[in-house]
Amino acid sequence: MEREDFDKVRDSVRSQCGSRVVIQLDRGRNKVDIQEGVIQEAYPSVFTILMDDTETSPAQLLSFSYTDIITKEIRMKLC
Repeated sequence: MEREDFDKVRDSVRSQCGSRVVIQLDRGRNKVDIQEGVIQEAYPSVFTILMDDTETSPAQLLSFSYTDIITKEIRMKLC
């Protein structure tokens, strides 16, 4: 992973703050969660997403690192 990749991902997430996204979370052992939310803030090392209410869980604020995107631990798509 190079610094340029990290900066590119961080700038992309910053420009999308306030946007609605669908996130695919890789939980390991062939387990994948798909959730929708809104990108709240972008900090130097992490960003936060406010997940929507679902039938099984209330709204929650989750944080992810930019390396999660680079290593494909999470995948994001704009709605």
